[in-house]
Formats: sequence, structure tokens, C-alpha cells
Amino acid sequence: MFSEGVVRVVKRWKVWLGELWSADMCAGEAWPGELCCGEVWLGEVWVETISMAMKSTTKSQLATGKSSVAMYFNDISPGLSESQLRFRLIHFWEAKNIAKGGTLIGIELLLIDEQGTVMQGFISSYRAPTYRRHLKAGATYTLQNFYAATSKEIYRVADQSLTVSFSNGSVLSPLDDIPVSVSFPPDRFRFHTHEDFQANRGLRGDLYDVVGHLRLVNGQSLSDRPILDESEMISMRHILVHLQTKDGPVMKLYLWDQAAKDFYKKFTSSEDTPTVLLVTTVNPKTVAGNLALSSMSSSRVFIDKDIQPTIDYFSWLSSNPEIGKQVNADEVTRVETMTIGQIFAYIKQEYAKEASFNCIATIGDVKHDSPWYYISCGGCHTKATRGPSSLMCAKCGNTNVSGEAKYRAEISVYDSNDQAVFVLLGDAGSELTGKQAAELVANYFEANQELSAGHQMPAPQALIDTIGHTHKFRVKVSKLNFTGKVQSITVTRIVSAEDLPPVPNPTEIPLAAEDEVALPTASVFDGSGFNAEGGTEGTSDMDESQKAKRPKRHAC
Repeated sequence: MFSEGVVRVVKRWKVWLGELWSADMCAGEAWPGELCCGEVWLGEVWVETISMAMKSTTKSQLATGKSSVAMYFNDISPGLSESQLRFRLIHFWEAKNIAKGGTLIGIELLLIDEQGTVMQGFISSYRAPTYRRHLKAGATYTLQNFYAATSKEIYRVADQSLTVSFSNGSVLSPLDDIPVSVSFPPDRFRFHTHEDFQANRGLRGDLYDVVGHLRLVNGQSLSDRPILDESEMISMRHILVHLQTKDGPVMKLYLWDQAAKDFYKKFTSSEDTPTVLLVTTVNPKTVAGNLALSSMSSSRVFIDKDIQPTIDYFSWLSSNPEIGKQVNADEVTRVETMTIGQIFAYIKQEYAKEASFNCIATIGDVKHDSPWYYISCGGCHTKATRGPSSLMCAKCGNTNVSGEAKYRAEISVYDSNDQAVFVLLGDAGSELTGKQAAELVANYFEANQELSAGHQMPAPQALIDTIGHTHKFRVKVSKLNFTGKVQSITVTRIVSAEDLPPVPNPTEIPLAAEDEVALPTASVFDGSGFNAEGGTEGTSDMDESQKAKRPKRHAC
């Protein structure tokens, strides 16, 4: 017979109402606690391995699934423990090593005990198959035997400094018959304000929760219910929302992967347009010098009346209707100011999307060997084509277009580090020169009536006079920039005259080309601007021979 409390290991046992059957038993007499890898059915226990001496109370638990006294999370000390914990499983998710192709590291758990204390748990990858199928968010459990390790310093999701790790002898049991005197809170949140997120952006510290009201969803105002494209969401891996907290400014919140899928499902299945959003464990980042929040693998998504915090916020919003008034994209979208180098770094991102930025640059030259204007359709501003006897518009189908000259001028620009070719499109040209293209063209041909109809007017003096001036340009990057077919960048507005800022120190540069999380997207608009080529874009291929006489150039 085995001595009291000693455990011998067998390969696999199944526990069924206190009786044991073994497919492969060790020689000698067996004791009902001898388990290596077992399953528990009908309210019993799940055990991976027991390889240590255990007290007689543990033998009782293996047979009945019950234990006498449970330890609270606040009483846990570092190291191995044979004590029992009882808790509600709030949430669990996979931790993966992205640098190694998404290799599974383990399963992370968010637990809450009857005192309302939240603690993080962890199951290593080689133990995960034993426990994963028995985990259910919201269910209650007991855990006998565990190891309490110091929590990681980055991306913590709970206040406790320790993490409960499943160890060699861990025994997980469902806690179905909860005593009347015991109750487990369903959840607990850690909300941060805009100021809190602002102070902690980029620190990779604790992950906190945010709740607020939606302003935009993928650049679309809530005044008309936003339309979400599931295939686009899957290919882009994210959804961008603009969220405003109580008494706080509008923030960008990027919902990635599972969080994006959860939001899509909730948003599209809701009968009314959702207005309140709560996302847990978000990471505050710096994107082009501004605060942006990003969901993590641990993030959960709730809307409107899902849970008590969203219900409370929804009630507050309903009682303050002036706050919840819907606004258009231009009123809440804060366009980031980026350097030329940062714009090209954004373009190279795998999941970049059509976006608009501000960019401060100096005009170095005007391209002289290509047309600086085009003749547009007076209705849709698409480039008109010459028919047998009149101008035609392929987009409108109009065969007798009243043509109008519009800017489409290529200029070389530079900032403190880089150079690029910008294309002034439509009103951006008149904002820069102070002259309408139609006026300049009409005056030129009036003064040169001997010229043939096919003659192309050279770059006007009003455009040449802009060389050497510095401006803040509103630029748009498009799908053709991402494919590399187009290397010039379209200018849609001249925001203001500016002075070129000094070269930043490396620690002041907000974006890095290799930082994919820092560059998930930008201010996104639905195809705005002008169409100069009769297609979908207003930029053109840049002649590689046209080198600006300034700092290094980038190729998209």
C-alpha cells in the first residue's frame, strides 16, 4: 500500500462519480489520487498532472470536487501553493509570439474572486490542451494547487502584482453549487480618461478600459447609419472609430482583429444605430504626434445596453441630447501633421488605407515639361476627352461638355529631411497661387490668339512665383500609392503658409517606419477631391528623371 498522501503517477485516468478507470495502469496497488492526465465529468475535476505529495484534503477533492476553505486573491503570496482559489472567469484569450509566426505562448485569463478582486491567470502552451475546452467566460471554478508569479510589467490587465499560473499539480473544478453566502461580481472595469491616456501613451504599461459615445465609424457620421464592409474589415484587419468620452475630446480608436469582428457583429446586428462603445484593455499610442487608442488581444467590446457601464453611459447620453448630436467627418476628424518621410513610411505599411494628412513643405520647383492644367467636365470635374466635334465626358456620358480648365500641376517639395513630388489638384492650385486656372488659361490664349487649339500653355508666372515658399499642404494618399504605380502625392488643400520646422531629434520623431502598430491608419475619408484622369485618382506617375535639388527623395 502507498503511504498516506503520496501520489504515484499513471499515464491517464478518467474520474467518473468517484470511480477510476485506467487505460494504462502502473504496476502495484493504485491509489485514487494517482493521476497524470485526466478528465472530469459530471461536476468533477480536470487535472493535468499530479507529481507531488498532497495532503489528505486534496484526495477528498479529487473524489468530490469540493474543498473546505478558499483563499482570497489578496492573500496570495509568491511561489507554489496547495491552497484552493475560487473565482469567476471573466475572459480568456490566446497569447502569441508574433515575431515567431504567431506561435502560441499560452492562454491568459482574467479572474475575479468573491471580494471583487481581479487577478490575471496564465496557462502555458503545453498545458493549454488539457484546460482550454473546459474554459467558459462567465463560469465559476475552483483551482487547487498553483504557482503565483510576479506579473509582467508591460500590458498588465489587472492591478494585482502577481499572476496565478497553472502548475504541475493544478486541479481545476467547475463550481456549480455556489453557497448562498458567496457571490461573484460579473466583471470589473478600470476606466481611464483622455488625460490619463494622454499621460501614458507609448509607455506600454497597464492596459485600461475606455467608454464613450461614437462620433465616426470608418470615417462615416452616425447621422446616416454607417455602412460597414465585412470583406474590407477582414482584409484590413481593423475598424477605425472616433470616440468621445464625457467632457473629453474626440479620440481615434483602432479595433483590431477579434475586436473588429466583435464590433462589426454587434454594430450590424443592432436594430438601432449604436451610440455608446466600451472597449477594455486598450493601448494608448502616439500616431503622428497625436493620441490614438488601439485594441489588444485581451480587448472586449460592448455597446449601448450590453452591460451596466454602457447602460449607465447610454442613460447619461440620453439625458444630455445636446452632447449626443451627430456631427460630420470634417468637424471631428483631426488630420495629423506628418513629415514627408512619415507619409512614405505610412504608405509602406501592409494595411495602410486611403487617408489624408497635413504636411509642411517648401516648394523647390515647378515641373515645366508636362501640362499644369487639364480641361474638365463642368459637372463632375473629370478630365474631358476630345470627340469628333466636341468634348465628351466618359463618366457622365455627356457628349457635348462645356470644358473648364482646372489645376493639375506637379511641384517638387522638400522638408528638413526628405523630398517628394506633390500634385496640385483643382482648388488647391488656386488656393496656392490666388488665381483660377480657367482665368489664367483664358488670359493666355486671348493674348496669343495666333496659337493653334492644340497648343499647351506653359506654367504661368503665378505658379512659378510660389517656388521657395513654405506651406502646410493637405495631402491624400491613395490605392495607387500603395501599389507603387503612383509615386506622387495629391494635394487637395493649402491649409496655411508656414515656416519649415527644425529637424526633430530621434526621440521626438513620433512615427517609425517599422512600427506597424503606431501606423495602423490615418484620417480616413470616403473618396473626396477631384478626378483629373477620368478614372478614380488625381495623381500621376512621376518621371524618375525629375529630381528635386533638395534632400533625399523617397520612392513609394
